[in-house]
Amino acid sequence: MTGFFYHDLFVRHLEGYPHVESPGRLDAILGRIREGSLAERLSFIEPEPAQREWLERVHMREYVEGMLALEVTDAVVLDWGDTVATPASTQAALLAAGAGVQAVRMVQQKELDAAFCAVRPPGHHAEPGRAMGFCIFNNIAVAAADLLTTGGLERVAIIDWDVHHGNGTELIFIDEEKVLYISLHQYPHYPGTGRAETVGTGRGTGFNLNIPMRAGSGDGDYFDAFDGSVIPALEDFRPQFILISAGFDGHGKDPLSGCLLTTGAYGEMTRRLRAVADNHCDGKVVSFLEGGYDLDALAESVEAHLDALL
Repeated sequence: MTGFFYHDLFVRHLEGYPHVESPGRLDAILGRIREGSLAERLSFIEPEPAQREWLERVHMREYVEGMLALEVTDAVVLDWGDTVATPASTQAALLAAGAGVQAVRMVQQKELDAAFCAVRPPGHHAEPGRAMGFCIFNNIAVAAADLLTTGGLERVAIIDWDVHHGNGTELIFIDEEKVLYISLHQYPHYPGTGRAETVGTGRGTGFNLNIPMRAGSGDGDYFDAFDGSVIPALEDFRPQFILISAGFDGHGKDPLSGCLLTTGAYGEMTRRLRAVADNHCDGKVVSFLEGGYDLDALAESVEAHLDALL
């Protein structure tokens, strides 16, 4: 059974505030899933909030303390303008980070075959000491850190196909040899990071793989990158668990993207990663919702991703 982690508070984040990362994103996904044939094949699970110690594995203590102490009565900007908190945001962010830990633990314990975390706010831009790019806590990094500590794993792979480079995830694991971070992203594009020359530092050298994609890149370009770089790197690394930063904003209909992926590409990329997981880690895959801002394209792409994950 594949888990679908969701909480009603995820749609309360930014409720009533005009923002491209809107509650309507989850409404569109849930409507599509519940009306289709996938719902009966999914286990819908309400996550528990992350514990403070989980967050402090990847975030600075002062930052975590500040976020947990935040009292919001109206919308407040958390960084230079694109990351906003409303009254439900802190609790939603705790639940989003908690969902990932709960998901990886349940997959590790074989209570689930795989899982998708339909979370808001997203996470991959959040750095150790600041919110950024719509993200408050780095959900996928919190889950990866739990696999390394509580789970005792030695090799965790993160594949990030969001159209924007996951600067936060890269920064958190830049000198860590136990995490292979692979990012396919439009370049140059927000946030301006993700150069191919950034390959890691110290003991993490060689465990950071950036694959910059030009504006206009489509399915074939991404599949070539998978065949030529992503899959060989994963085969060499032999991951014990695969995590996916599943952003769907590389779709040709997305307003924040210059890439031209189709809905089917997300299913195909998922199948290729699932094959690696089947070969190396007993199919253990957990994915996290990141970007995707055309509501119809987002819902269709998540459906294709889940169908392949199943």
